[in-house]
Amino acid sequence: MSIAILNKPLNKSEGTTKQFYRDVVEGLQSTPKKLSSKYFYDATGDKLFQALMNCDEYYPTKCELEIFTRQAAEICQAMIADGDAFDLIELGAGDATKSTYLLKYLLDNNIDFNYLPIDISDNVISYLNVTLPATLPGLKMIGLNGEYFDMLKKAASISSRRKVVMFLGSNVGNMPISDAEDFCRQLRSHLSPDDMLLIGIDLKKNPKTVLAAYNDKEGITRRFNLNLLERMNRELHADFDLTKFEHYPIYDPETGSCKSYLISTEDQQVKINNKECINFSKDEYIYMEISQKYTVMQTNQMAENTGFKAENIFFDSKKWFIDAIWVAE
Repeated sequence: MSIAILNKPLNKSEGTTKQFYRDVVEGLQSTPKKLSSKYFYDATGDKLFQALMNCDEYYPTKCELEIFTRQAAEICQAMIADGDAFDLIELGAGDATKSTYLLKYLLDNNIDFNYLPIDISDNVISYLNVTLPATLPGLKMIGLNGEYFDMLKKAASISSRRKVVMFLGSNVGNMPISDAEDFCRQLRSHLSPDDMLLIGIDLKKNPKTVLAAYNDKEGITRRFNLNLLERMNRELHADFDLTKFEHYPIYDPETGSCKSYLISTEDQQVKINNKECINFSKDEYIYMEISQKYTVMQTNQMAENTGFKAENIFFDSKKWFIDAIWVAE
């Protein structure tokens, strides 16, 4: 089944802004305060994350890019399986730099597939809809802007082909382990037996290496976290003073959890939409994000726990990162 290219991204709806508002207010009124990392990615957040991926200390992108550069043929052959046509669905596609290596291999080898990138950022989908068909002639694609599982349902309604879902960049690490397992279990519920998941996972390593990646000397991670406050100022009419918050990351080598916080440097009050008042005490924190690291054994166990079978594992040369193929059972 052929898929036409969707040339116009979905515009940000009033409902999306209302959900953003509800999530922010609920998070900042909870104890402890927290914000959802999914809201990092506005136009500025996208640019900052691209800059972060290119900074010296941030190794995950470089490791995964090495895997895709050197092992694209092996990964694609595993995805092709028995040679039947399939839909290649990418969750959180970003700029598709890594997946482009796979797309090019599949196109060069005349494999029958459709590419469906999914991203919560309309900026990302707009970019992909314009650039990918131009740089990869013959690519059949449709960009889907929205929440992952909503868009997986939409993808299923578009085509009944076998699904190969990509969840790269250690995005699964943006959740505590129990939430990651719940996510994978829910993802499995959207798939049929023999569908595949290509999942990128960051491995445990020297704690200094991990922490430096989330506390880079250029301060990009700091600006990336603070940008969410700036987005709230702009879109939700909040009045955060960014100079009154400090970025603070920590890494626990025992649990493999790397967490980022914003710390209030003084007692202060922030208003949202001139309606909600959020009080901060000096040294109070906002929990911003987690970057969970795993052992290979833990990743295989997570596959088994969530209805998959771990079938292939591809390492970078330092063995800091893996891309694994899990098959839905």
